[in-house]
Amino acid sequence: MLNYIRLGVVAALIALPQMGAAQEADTTPLNADIGFIFTTFMFLVSGFLVFFMAAGFAMLEAGLVRGKNVAMQLTKNVALFSLASLFYYILGYNLMYPGDAWTISSVLGAFSVTGLEPVGLDGADPDLTYASVGSDFFFQLMFCAATASIVSGALAERIKLLPFLLFVVLLTAVIYPIQASWKWGGGFLDAMGFQDFAGSTVVHSVGGWAALTGAIILGPRLGKYKNGKINPIPGSNLALATLGMFILWLGWFGFNGGSQLYMDTAGNVADISRIFSNTNIAAAAGVMVALVLTQLIYGKPDLTMILNGALAGLVSITAEPLTPTLVEATFIGGIGGAIVVFAVPMLDKLQIDDVVGAIPVHLFAGIWGTIAVAFTNDAANVLTQFYAIMIVGAFVCATSALAWMVLKLTIGLRVDEETEITGLDMAELGMEAYPEFNPV
Repeated sequence: MLNYIRLGVVAALIALPQMGAAQEADTTPLNADIGFIFTTFMFLVSGFLVFFMAAGFAMLEAGLVRGKNVAMQLTKNVALFSLASLFYYILGYNLMYPGDAWTISSVLGAFSVTGLEPVGLDGADPDLTYASVGSDFFFQLMFCAATASIVSGALAERIKLLPFLLFVVLLTAVIYPIQASWKWGGGFLDAMGFQDFAGSTVVHSVGGWAALTGAIILGPRLGKYKNGKINPIPGSNLALATLGMFILWLGWFGFNGGSQLYMDTAGNVADISRIFSNTNIAAAAGVMVALVLTQLIYGKPDLTMILNGALAGLVSITAEPLTPTLVEATFIGGIGGAIVVFAVPMLDKLQIDDVVGAIPVHLFAGIWGTIAVAFTNDAANVLTQFYAIMIVGAFVCATSALAWMVLKLTIGLRVDEETEITGLDMAELGMEAYPEFNPV
């Protein structure tokens, strides 16, 4: 035992000078190999945190739809993630990150299939100042899939499975990657100074615009709006919805933290920890604002609004989670929570049926978060931010509306009335999520 203690003391004495040197040089980049390893590892860990958001979307949607449609929502979420995985590597990734291979400079990326490094980097000459291609592809794929998940919940309970999945293919292979290349691929929006750190616009508002056009073209659920009256349609399981929200909250640390893109200096690691703190506080502020406002407006707190308040706070801080102070992050997230409370009834007045509140959370809060960047980041300009939002919105609305209309006129978008009344689970899948209970 004494020998082990002696060995430990010797090891500590050897390590102390090295530790002191590291502390004195805390802003110096690591050796290139080590920096490559740490950044690659960060992408992989952040990527599987964002992957877990797929479970969050699935649980949130399963809880907010009626029991007779739960199996369909789960099927859509599993299928959309799988389609995103396939078509993002077949086409989307190189459209989004063309490098020097633009088809149209700064506007349209490269049409080619994604390739990875050879096994063990055998014979390769990797860029040791960044990360492995495989880790970057894996991380970016998760953002692409999250965009499709946003659309799924908004159009629930009345859309057919096949046209929805065909739209997902177009969204993940073409629509999302092209507009993302304009900022994150070094395209024209990036050149003009547009700032969107982790995707309030590039990811969230894109899903929101696609959902909005789909909801308008698809129409509301039967009985939602009747004789000038708005009829609430409660979800089947608020416990599942709450679990989904917490899973999304957890995944967002990878979503925003990983978007720092480097973990090769002490400064980058400190920035990631700052991003985590701001992300968390914005979600908390969104919760509390939604809770207080629903209490004041409706006389009682509304759990569904509170859940979406958290998500709206997260979306709001996503465009710039690094530069705000905790006080500023609280303000940004709190405004997001307020947006949800007022936007949900506004959409109902317009008879736009969004089952899970995806449009207020991801589109409206995404717009707010993108504008708010200019309040904390000196590199951002309000007019530039607004211009980029409009450019992306116009592109996504035009392409999505065209896709939805073609699908509607060819194979049809909406299930028939009998199927909608019976439930999509039995009609389209022949199974129920809760077979021991009657559909609600």
